[in-house]
Amino acid sequence: MPSSSATRLSALRNLLKQNGLDGLIIPHSDEFLGEYTPACAERLEWLTNFSGSAGAAVVLPETAAVFSDGRYITQMDQQVDKSCWERQHIIQTPPSVWLAKHAAAGSRIGYDPRIMSSAELRPFQKAAKSFSLVPTDGNLIDRLWSDRPAFPAAPAVVHPLAYAGEDSHSKRVRLGQSLAQTGLTAAVLSDSASIAWLLNIRGSDIPCTPVVLAFALLHADATVDLFLQASKLPADVREWLGPDVRVHDPAKMEAVLATLAGRTVAVDPATNAVWFAETLTRHGAIVQESSDPCLLPKACKNTVEQEGTRKAHLKDGIALCRFLHWLDTDGQGTTELKAAAKLDAFRAKGADYRGESFPAISGAGPNGAIIHYRVTPETDRTLNANEVYLIDSGGQYPEGTTDVTRTVWTGPDTPPAPLKETFTRVLKGNLRLGRARFPVGTTGNALDTLARFDLWQAGLDYDHGTGHGVGSFLSVHEGPARISKVPNPIALQAGMILSNEPGYYEPGAYGIRLETLVLVHSLPTQEGARPTMGFETLTLAPFDRRLIDPGILGAEDMALLDAYHAQILALIGPHLPEDARKWLETACAPLNRA
Repeated sequence: MPSSSATRLSALRNLLKQNGLDGLIIPHSDEFLGEYTPACAERLEWLTNFSGSAGAAVVLPETAAVFSDGRYITQMDQQVDKSCWERQHIIQTPPSVWLAKHAAAGSRIGYDPRIMSSAELRPFQKAAKSFSLVPTDGNLIDRLWSDRPAFPAAPAVVHPLAYAGEDSHSKRVRLGQSLAQTGLTAAVLSDSASIAWLLNIRGSDIPCTPVVLAFALLHADATVDLFLQASKLPADVREWLGPDVRVHDPAKMEAVLATLAGRTVAVDPATNAVWFAETLTRHGAIVQESSDPCLLPKACKNTVEQEGTRKAHLKDGIALCRFLHWLDTDGQGTTELKAAAKLDAFRAKGADYRGESFPAISGAGPNGAIIHYRVTPETDRTLNANEVYLIDSGGQYPEGTTDVTRTVWTGPDTPPAPLKETFTRVLKGNLRLGRARFPVGTTGNALDTLARFDLWQAGLDYDHGTGHGVGSFLSVHEGPARISKVPNPIALQAGMILSNEPGYYEPGAYGIRLETLVLVHSLPTQEGARPTMGFETLTLAPFDRRLIDPGILGAEDMALLDAYHAQILALIGPHLPEDARKWLETACAPLNRA
């Protein structure tokens, strides 16, 4: 009997034929091009069963392929029906390259211009020498998806100044002046996190990210056209937005764009669907490719947001330490799902917890080697004795967003020496990057080697970036800066929050990842020296002493780790029950103490 994926693939091929098409490009993204999408936009998963947060598929008459990056290769192997889908590494074999190789000459390949950015479409346009690209009228997957969920109906909510730190009018004036200085009339905003930050509103339209899905036009005169259903704007939010924010039904968007004829409009080729540039051009506007004007200001947290994230990490640290104590004393024999639920329950006991910032990655033994593993009832594994357990999770609080990974040994035996060596090398990478001092203007790729150096000395590495930006009660993955091997022109700036997460993954055996969040801040500089910056570590959770080899760690890193653990004990200890506090005293004791 064919799988549901095979049945749906067959139905899609029939629909393509009816529409005079020979193939279709299916990105993971929705109309808002965010990392996470509402259930109604999970078209890639509906078609292929692949549930990763990054990927694409290409369908041709006789063959089809699913693509994702190194985080999801093992997950694709488990979820995707290999009888009807090839599984490809999206970096090693880009979808455009695969399509150029497999499409018959003269093929007409469809794509939905509302869910692909110009940047995403461009490689296909360059590869289209023997085939042509054809925009579809609506989304073809939606025509087949008979039980497709409804678009989210949750209302927008106010994000108060006590958390935002700057009112919306001030933000709009500042950004509007910047647009005017570069000769721009307006900028298209599709990133719901940008709109949430700009207007100081939040929502619950997608899991784990507190945004309301909307589009907006920011004008140089500091006014905004917001495209959002009126039913999603309660009276208090409408009053909060004020008269300079004009609200339109999303169906009116093209009509509003048409009023920009003859004007120069900024469209971000990475965060806006290609439909915007095409529509503006068709109505006589001048399109200028430019980055989303909110991205950099949003990433540089103001002093209120910085203090907020410290408060959020204190709350989160209390929950994490209670969880790690429970795991060490009562967790053996539990399952991955139950462990993740237990951590979420500890977070929920704290004040103002608003839910996970992403679905927890709870991986025991070999499941920990799946970089973005998502446990399901079918894969749920028991935490057995004497193995490695990896828990990567985060919380949303109105003060800020957290993201932390700890890797622990379940005991009771002493971990094998090779495992301790590898763990310690990952830890040294985390500490080396965390203590970095670097000149103003340094980009993340210049720092990436610091996290990998000690792994490289043993011939080891990891297939993911070292650090991503994190929002302020917004997306747990935020641009524009990052720490990665991949070059990025955006320098690290004061107020940015990034992750510091080196790792190592032994397929079929275990995974190690040690993640803390860090805040970029300026450092005192001697007269005549170049201004420098460094990191403040925000995360408050101990590293597992049982997995550390002090001889490999070395005196300098040992002193740094002991100081970090002492800080955790001082800040978290007073908030814990007596049994958990005593456990934390042991977990945070100096490494040279038996």
